[in-house]
Amino acid sequence: MKSGPSTRNGPTDVTPAPRTLFDKIWDQHVIARLPGGEDLIHVDRHIMFELTGAIAFRDIAAKGRKPFSPDLIYSTMDHVISTERRDREAATSEAGRKMIAEFRDGVRRHPPRAFFDLDDPRQGIVHVVSPEQGIALPGLTLLCGDSHTCTVGGLGALAWGVGSSEVEHVLVTQTIRRKKPKTMRITVDGKLRPVTYAKDLVLALLARFGTSVGTGYAVEFAGSAVRALGVEGRLTLCNMAIELGARIGQVAPDETTYAYLHGRPFAPKGPMWERALAHWRKLPSDAEASFDHEVSLDASTLGPQITWGTSPEQAMPIDRLVPDPNSMADPVRREAAMKAVRYMGLAPGEPIIGVPIDVVFIGSCTNSRLSDLEAAAAVVGNRKVAPGVRALVVPGSGLVAKSAEEKGLDGVFRAAGFEWRAPGCSMCVAANGDQVGSGQRAVSTSNRNFEGRQGPGARTHLASPATAAASAIAGCIADPRPLMT
Repeated sequence: MKSGPSTRNGPTDVTPAPRTLFDKIWDQHVIARLPGGEDLIHVDRHIMFELTGAIAFRDIAAKGRKPFSPDLIYSTMDHVISTERRDREAATSEAGRKMIAEFRDGVRRHPPRAFFDLDDPRQGIVHVVSPEQGIALPGLTLLCGDSHTCTVGGLGALAWGVGSSEVEHVLVTQTIRRKKPKTMRITVDGKLRPVTYAKDLVLALLARFGTSVGTGYAVEFAGSAVRALGVEGRLTLCNMAIELGARIGQVAPDETTYAYLHGRPFAPKGPMWERALAHWRKLPSDAEASFDHEVSLDASTLGPQITWGTSPEQAMPIDRLVPDPNSMADPVRREAAMKAVRYMGLAPGEPIIGVPIDVVFIGSCTNSRLSDLEAAAAVVGNRKVAPGVRALVVPGSGLVAKSAEEKGLDGVFRAAGFEWRAPGCSMCVAANGDQVGSGQRAVSTSNRNFEGRQGPGARTHLASPATAAASAIAGCIADPRPLMT
């Protein structure tokens, strides 16, 4: 959406057209309009990690290139590292250790503004570290070589994931070529019920609208239920915008955002903070701004959700019955559901509550922040993990772990029989033995439940930290609400 017209003699009296949050940020970052409908966009900040970063450093070395703006680059270790609390590097796979060494070599040759190595207390999952450190900010463009970079749109940033070749392009030019997407607003009004969280909300959106509703769009989440979420809940919501098909998810910044960011290490300070606030307050979508597509949901009708199939959209309220594929009119959905039910070993028409489980994973860039661990610990209380269940808690960063330990949450989990791990992606990407065995069933707070995502033959149910904790205690898929009354 463009501003009103102007002439050589100065602006006309035409009022500028109302614009969305996305349009405002995108247009502020356009360097040039390119042939073929693409724009050349300036990248304000670029955050790297070892998995795609090692490849990019290798490629620029082979071509004799170097980073254009090292002071706009931030780096951490997260994907391939072991989450063992001792000798983490030694416990990492041989391939992972090689990648870590290669990434460190690139960082030594081209020092970024900050690097959170394994011995740094700030180290953690890239999409947890960037908001926590104030690297992601409202109105900034931020890119990273991972599809869940959309997470930090929860702060009002314009962020998306790129591939390895594009990581290299950003490194050496501090720009990206991209065709401007259309805009979508997902409005969620109403008040979330107790023991219902942002993860339940986004799973309900996926169940209602599917995994392709956001394809080709930049999505803004809006409405009273979204505004009522804390920043960490907003990050969870935007994290799974990619599961809705959108590469970009955003929540407009507000006073909740500013309070969260104040004093963060890489956020503006002093007079620059006041200037930043003045700019950020102009970013939210104008009241009359129009979107290319709009959908809505009533949050007050929702309870805890869980996936029953092998796609994030195959989700339902936890107290419902497993769907019967034969009842689905759409032949494509029916075939997909039949395949999913077979793979998951479920019986159509039977309750999903009570299905035995083997593993519980609380972690990932979706649900590994302090509020997630607090929600899980509140369910656990003085209870014990059921015999035969392996249960892991993997904090999203060293600072999350420190805060949780100061609150005694690690003691709650350890006493119950959970493993208290070091920060990293862990079971979300089935790294370093943090896997679900073939045929085993897991309740996971991560974002993807595709066949084999958490290990060959693994059966994954996505849920909130509260639902995951309740299931660990019960030894089967369990509704967390009875444990909170």
